[in-house]
Amino acid sequence: MDSKSVLEQVRSGAMSVEEAERFFQHKAYEDLGYAKLDTYREIRSGFPEVIYCSNKPDEFLVSIYQRLFAEHGEVYGTRASAEQYELVRKVLPQIEYDAVARTLKYERPDKQRVGCVAICTAGTADIPVAEEAAQTAEFFGAQVVRIYDVGVSGIHRLLDKVDVLQRANCVVAVAGMEGALASVIGGLVRNPVIAVPTSVGYGASFHGLSALLTMINSCANCISVVNIDNGFSAGYIATQINRLALSVPLCQRS
Repeated sequence: MDSKSVLEQVRSGAMSVEEAERFFQHKAYEDLGYAKLDTYREIRSGFPEVIYCSNKPDEFLVSIYQRLFAEHGEVYGTRASAEQYELVRKVLPQIEYDAVARTLKYERPDKQRVGCVAICTAGTADIPVAEEAAQTAEFFGAQVVRIYDVGVSGIHRLLDKVDVLQRANCVVAVAGMEGALASVIGGLVRNPVIAVPTSVGYGASFHGLSALLTMINSCANCISVVNIDNGFSAGYIATQINRLALSVPLCQRS
């Protein structure tokens, strides 16, 4: 039951104020001892809690998946291993694993996706990070267009997709090595560009630091930058921008 349903029941008299108060107190978070699940997060911020799977003890991971699925009817995790997938699948047979993006999720089959987020990569080696971004945005309800392998070494491939980029509410540019893709895209579109440096490249790329510095120092003013290989944050922020593009800002409402 969500907050709107609770308030409607209070209004209709089907639920007392005291019962509603207990509901909201419970929703703040659920203390499992080893973890405090932020079950109120979606009501507060518009996004449910997501599980960062890497390094979690097996029994904790399985329990967290069970509880969040029971709470929301869907659940999403990042940086999961194939072994973790097998563990979670024993208690949630419907769970899906993507070995490229390393996402471990179940989402409602009737989910509607709206707007447009374009996600680009410089090369195919950047696709795992891009897929983490794409699947994150899709899980949160954004329509995603994937434009992969359009790096600056063959810039005609990118220019062939300019019309798609210009129609998107937000563009995510994922690149390693020197990270130039974000700057090029930033000079072609009017909407925000989220740059994601990846740890792809030879020694002097310093595991993504070179791309990170290029993106931070870009002269294209529409670019913001997330951490190295952080496709999740890029997909999250892209969804926020996409939602804002589809709505009237609160400050402009009468």
